[in-house]
Amino acid sequence: MRRAHGALVGAAALVTLALSGAALADVPTAHAGSASSSGSTSVTGTSGASGSAVSMLLPAAGDVFTGISGDDATQYEDETGKHPAVFGSFITWGHPFDWAFSDAVGTHARVMLHISTTMGAGARQMITPQGIADGSGDAYLLSLAAGIAKHGAPVYIRLLPEMNNATNPYSADSLDGSPRGAAYSHRMFKQAWRRVVTILRGGGVSAIDAKLATLDLPPVQGISSTASIPVSAIAFIWCPETAGTPNVASESAASYWPGKAYVDWVGTDFYSHFPNFAGLNHFYKEFRGKPFVFAEWAMWDTDNTRFVDDFFSFINSHKRVKMILYNEGYGPSSPLLLSKYPAAAGAIRGEVASGRYLGYAPEWQPAG
Repeated sequence: MRRAHGALVGAAALVTLALSGAALADVPTAHAGSASSSGSTSVTGTSGASGSAVSMLLPAAGDVFTGISGDDATQYEDETGKHPAVFGSFITWGHPFDWAFSDAVGTHARVMLHISTTMGAGARQMITPQGIADGSGDAYLLSLAAGIAKHGAPVYIRLLPEMNNATNPYSADSLDGSPRGAAYSHRMFKQAWRRVVTILRGGGVSAIDAKLATLDLPPVQGISSTASIPVSAIAFIWCPETAGTPNVASESAASYWPGKAYVDWVGTDFYSHFPNFAGLNHFYKEFRGKPFVFAEWAMWDTDNTRFVDDFFSFINSHKRVKMILYNEGYGPSSPLLLSKYPAAAGAIRGEVASGRYLGYAPEWQPAG
């Protein structure tokens, strides 16, 4: 079903995909993971600091989850011949989110929550990175933790997507490259990210408070230190642009890296309108050692089968790519609707027909 409750991140609108060459002091290292067990929609995962077991919510070795972000899952299946294994929904901080779980269950798909702080360009910002870091948003996080536990199935969280795109209000810079101020600094963004992950990974509140203290963050607000936060199967997706908007050093992806202990998947968005595969390849190599996701990809403006061929060639030659979610946008005016690109749709159908492109997560695999 079509929904427009959340913020449709203005992903590719101003993308200038170029090389981002900043070196990392804390480059991700390889981390093992496993898919959930077949036949159950209640999967418990464990997450924690670097070196502890982490449920990465991966497909089986060699396979790739397919799916959709945004619009109508039924339409996507009709166009591609592939049921979506993952259904991504754009939600807004502080707003209801139960509909996203309902949509995923109704589709027999896992859910990805794309969490922004506004409902679109020009809309009121619900919270700043500083507000998240200082605990002002903890009530929402506690509600989200409870909602995920009630859902009882694996969840991917794509937190504050395209953070190095200045059209997003949580970016450190404005479109002219000037800093937005201390509440939006790179440090504050990283602290906000670490707080969200630490809280949503769950456990005893006293233990969570101790972890927050080591990060120089205040304790969890609005809950007793003797209480517990549910531990659920959550994988956290860090998803910047491969190069910033604007394309300046302070908007490099590396500027927003929160540390490997707080990231389960690395990903980006990729559109036919900006087919910079050299920049994509550089980004893929720079942030190595984590499973890779295209949380948004789509045709845009040109019915170009060459882009489809090149895109799937990249996936097939870059073995860390484990998930691809086509972004239809919302409504008939969306320039991303696959129905507007019949030649590309046919090419995509041919590619995802391969058995390695999965139409179901294990817990939703049809019998027989």
